[in-house]
Amino acid sequence: MLYSDPLDPASHAVRFVLAEKAINIEIVQVTPGAKPEDLNDLNPYNDVLTLVDRDLVLYEPQIMMEYLDERFPHPPLMPVDPVSRAHNRLLRYRLQRDIYALVPDLESGVASKVDAARKLLKDHLTAIAPAFGQKKFFMSDEYSLVDCYLTPMLWRLTRYKVNLGAGAKNLLKYADSMFERESFDASLSEPERELRDA
Repeated sequence: MLYSDPLDPASHAVRFVLAEKAINIEIVQVTPGAKPEDLNDLNPYNDVLTLVDRDLVLYEPQIMMEYLDERFPHPPLMPVDPVSRAHNRLLRYRLQRDIYALVPDLESGVASKVDAARKLLKDHLTAIAPAFGQKKFFMSDEYSLVDCYLTPMLWRLTRYKVNLGAGAKNLLKYADSMFERESFDASLSEPERELRDA
């Protein structure tokens, strides 16, 4: 069972991995103010995003994504060799530190925080945009957990009012190719679908 926030990008990334691997799991979409009582017992940090698999309870998105990849090995979303695996983890760590860390300010509703976070998000994405002209996926020729982690944030650029401009055309082309994946479509909650129509 996955407890998921229908608008949280980290929850979306985990749902994307589930869909990519066609894992049949119950997804409980938890909306603000309607948190199930049992979730407080499962997650010591009172966060929504929680994965329960038999006696195992996970509440950190990176650990969830790697666990799902190891538990359900087809299709593989992590490289085989240790150096490439470490590189994959490092890229996801950088996405967490540089991009996902901006979400609280982007969602804060405080104009000064939103504006500063929006500028940082644009700067970070513009800086990595040239890499998408060199490889089919993010810093790799192989589709991986890095792509599953980055794509939900790219889906939210309209929500965050971030316009990357023509200089990021390779990144935007990559984003469109990710959005066209059947697994990505299957991973979307109803509120997430509405983000692009707003």
